This record gives sequence, structure tokens and C-alpha cells, in this order.
Amino acid sequence: MGYRRGVSESRDDAARRQEALGDESGEPRLVGGRYRLGPMIGRGGMATIHRARDLKAERDVAVKLLHHEVGRDVDLAQRFRREVLAATVLRHPNIVACLDTGTDDGQPYLVMELIDGEDLAARLRRSGRLAPDHAARIGLDVARGLGVAHVRGIVHRDIKPGNILLAVDGRAMVADFGIARLAVDAEAALPGTTLGSVHYFSPEQARGVTTTPASDVYGLGLVLYEALTGRRAWTGPDPDSIALARLGAPAPSPRALVPEVPEKLDAVV
Repeated sequence: MGYRRGVSESRDDAARRQEALGDESGEPRLVGGRYRLGPMIGRGGMATIHRARDLKAERDVAVKLLHHEVGRDVDLAQRFRREVLAATVLRHPNIVACLDTGTDDGQPYLVMELIDGEDLAARLRRSGRLAPDHAARIGLDVARGLGVAHVRGIVHRDIKPGNILLAVDGRAMVADFGIARLAVDAEAALPGTTLGSVHYFSPEQARGVTTTPASDVYGLGLVLYEALTGRRAWTGPDPDSIALARLGAPAPSPRALVPEVPEKLDAVV
């Protein structure tokens, strides 16, 4: 989820950027009386992400600020706090840790571990499909992180390349535990946003029924398919047709497109 600033920056983008900069004196904003905001490093349908300095712990962190229009939705704001608090118990090398949450000047925020690297979506855009052994290593890391969450009764609900961070130390890490479903809900509820996760819906999500740990496993299969082939498994002219494409259809084989994918890995996908 990269941030690009230029002459096409919208009024809303400019307002959110100024909001993070602080007051007219130019002093950077202090969130929660503790986190000194730095540059914006990410932007999405429901929040902006900033590099920040935790003045109490004396370390760099990532602070996700919900847009004010999301924070004004009482239901979304309450669920944000509740689900993030549940996710703060997750500590694993393959999970981006949620460190803190709160509200600053009426704006909910989440503090996360700052990871040096890029997300899988950016890697695929830059380099194309991955070698099978590389894709398999990423899949194993993600599966380990998901397994820890599932044991604690936490379902991610939005496994996609943009929520998988590739750290410079070689680890793949799952991000946005606790708020992924809220991001989908916010994108669906707020005008002018795009439902970007529909390509990675599980069949039960496409039907609008309850998600389970199996939903995350299905999402991981879609991520592996894309990593191995450079293509999304399901496509269509609009979000509804993309979501419905997977209902009753057999899972596509990456080996059918890329013969060098090993048979056992193809079977896993």
C-alpha cells in the first residue's frame, strides 16, 4: 500500500497529510501523548500509515490513523478498538505485532511494529512471478503466522499480497490482524472507496456468510497461485462477477500455467 505524492494529490489527501504534520508552527503531531508522527508511508481506504517515534519506548514504530470519516462511524470505531485489543495478544515472528491502540482527538489509531521491507503486492508488481521455492517459503511463513492466530480464535479475513510483508531478514509476515475485516467493511460502506480485496475472497465471503479459519487458508491458496503464476486466480468485469467466479468452480492449477511448479506444491495450492 504505497503512498505517492505529486501534482495529482486530491484535496482529501492534502488535508490528511496536513493533519499529520501538526499545527501551524510546523511541530509534528504527537499522537496519544507518546507517538511523534513522521512521514506517511502508506495509505488505504480507511487509514493512513506513518513512520513515528515512540517517545516512551525510544523506538521507531508504524502508526495507522483511521480517516476521520471512518472514526465518526461509531460502530466501526468501537469494533476497531475491540478487535485490535484482541489482536495485541499475537506475538510471532511471522506476524506484524499490534503494540498499542487508542483515540487521539477523536481519531482512532493503531501502533504497529515497524518492518523494514516491502509487501508481496509490491514485489510481484516489480519482479513478476516468483520462483517456486521462494513462493513456497513465503507460503510456509504465512501459514505459521495464521496457525498461531487460529489457535487463539482469531481469523484474519483478508489474506492478500498487500497484507503480507517481506522483511529484509527474509521473513514473510502477516499484517493487519484485527482490522482486516473492518477495512473491507469501511470500503464497502464509505462513498468513493474501492473494494480491493474481492479478488481474494473465500467462497463464504462471496456468499456473505460467516468466515472461519478455512477462509484464511483459501486466501493463502489464492496468494500462492498469484505468486507462482503472476496472475490472479479469479477475474471478471466487475466486483460482483469476480466474487461469484469462485462459487462452484474448481480451483485453478498453477502448474497448468507454469509447468516448472512442482506437482506437490501444485497440489497444496
